[in-house]
Amino acid sequence: MTTTFLPFHQQHKNQVVTLFIEVFSASENEQEGQLIGELVKDLIATTATDDLQGFMAFDEDTLIGCIFFSRLTLTNDISAFILSPVAIATSAQVKGVGQGLINHGLDQLKAQGISLALTYGDPKYYGKVGFEQITEQQIKAPLTLSFPHGWLAQSLDDTNLASLATQCQCVKALNEQKYW
Repeated sequence: MTTTFLPFHQQHKNQVVTLFIEVFSASENEQEGQLIGELVKDLIATTATDDLQGFMAFDEDTLIGCIFFSRLTLTNDISAFILSPVAIATSAQVKGVGQGLINHGLDQLKAQGISLALTYGDPKYYGKVGFEQITEQQIKAPLTLSFPHGWLAQSLDDTNLASLATQCQCVKALNEQKYW
């Protein structure tokens, strides 16, 4: 498999939405697939270009993965983005595609001078790409976390995660309790 990483482009919107629906329907259930598909549509439609960065993985001409980072506004003015959601085609899972795509995205954020990346998910998986568990005393989540052990962050510069004491606000599309 030869994997190519590219920035998200609007021309791939329908393919990307379909990928998220298929991946989450297969891994969770059809209702979750539709929910995440709607999130992706909303992120694309309602988030300012400067506040949303997407990256896609292709195996030749086939879309096999996509991730989105959207801006988090922190009360201490540190620049931050949250990784959510992530979808890797079932056929491409456990082959390093997800880790490669996430690392590619993190490298792009780092090159732009972004200080922090956060996500909300499985600490075992995201720990493989440098995320570590944080508390809400470090960064208060925008909404109530249903499993606080999944609140994760990593510094993309010299920002000390241990010394943070801030709150954050997410983009409109993510600002719904059902995603948290």
